[in-house]
Amino acid sequence: MKKIVLLTILSAIFISCGNVKDGEFTIEGEVKGVDNGKLIVLHKQDDSLGMIPVDTTRIKDGKFTFKGKTKEPLMHQIQIEGVNIETFYVITETGEIDITIDKDSVQKTKVGGTYNNDEMQSFTEKRNEFQAKIKEFEYKNQSKLAVAQNNNDEKTIKQLQADYAVLQNNMKDYVMKYIGDHPKSYISSLLIYSMFADFEPDTAKIQKYYDGLDQSLKDHSEGKKILKKLKETKKVDVGKRAPDFSAKSPDGKVISLKESLGKVTIIDFWASWCKPCRMENPNVVALYNELHSKGLNIVGVSLDKDLNKWKEAIAKDGITWTQVSNLKEWKEPIALLYNVNSIPKTFVVNKYGIVVAKDLTGKELKDKVTELLAQN
Repeated sequence: MKKIVLLTILSAIFISCGNVKDGEFTIEGEVKGVDNGKLIVLHKQDDSLGMIPVDTTRIKDGKFTFKGKTKEPLMHQIQIEGVNIETFYVITETGEIDITIDKDSVQKTKVGGTYNNDEMQSFTEKRNEFQAKIKEFEYKNQSKLAVAQNNNDEKTIKQLQADYAVLQNNMKDYVMKYIGDHPKSYISSLLIYSMFADFEPDTAKIQKYYDGLDQSLKDHSEGKKILKKLKETKKVDVGKRAPDFSAKSPDGKVISLKESLGKVTIIDFWASWCKPCRMENPNVVALYNELHSKGLNIVGVSLDKDLNKWKEAIAKDGITWTQVSNLKEWKEPIALLYNVNSIPKTFVVNKYGIVVAKDLTGKELKDKVTELLAQN
């Protein structure tokens, strides 16, 4: 009897997997409300985070099929001609993948059939529940918050902020728990890498979750990306030597960090188009004017693309300290060297070229600079 049961199970496995060889995938899709003949494009992400088309097909009787080969699970996007929603996600991996697309809702789209697609569907549904609660809270309390702000009701404002933070933290806790509970899930590796996008990435936490991944994911291209990014990010951690760099000033002179170091140096990443940066500039100008004579230097690194707009912002904001840029926006080599994911961003460097603080603004920045100058 046991042999019969075992043979039945094995037969079911071979029948379900027999149509797809190892390293091959089939995507069977269904989409309602889209005319026959409409183009469907399968995209994958390139190294610069852009999307490139890898295959196309057309809808027939509300259905479509993609077939291909893959060395490892990889995130792909599906775009449908005439559908306003930009993308629907699917993971290409060995097996038969099913996706039922709701052309009006990413949330109602279902994908599954393989381990990682099942995991993505499960994770997405749970995450959507948290996001729905956050949106509901925002909707119910927006007028209450507006009244409190108008009346300078600090107690109500702080309570609403605290309640909102609880909802956000609940979702973050779920994400972290998912990573810990699913060491073999490709989704876990994507979530870990996304942690680098935080304003101040916690490299110790990222390292912890990376260490917990299954070896199969550490050997995966995404796992290798995480490890590479960790090494790069740690290069500019507090206590590490600030990587030297050089670039052109607005007048075309090549200037390096090494030659610009003072007793204390602020490396300030900004751009003319960055409103928070421009709002912070008056504080930095005042700080520089007060403490430059005592040994404070600043090296501004602009993520601008337009030389004239960069020059105009410098003049308008009264910036007189060293400015450099390669005028490549987010592809700015210095920003990549320092793993800058958002601006404004500051690094405080001592006279020995060691990073002693990061991401300080306003009073905190002034207090730190004053403290360091007093030590010289």
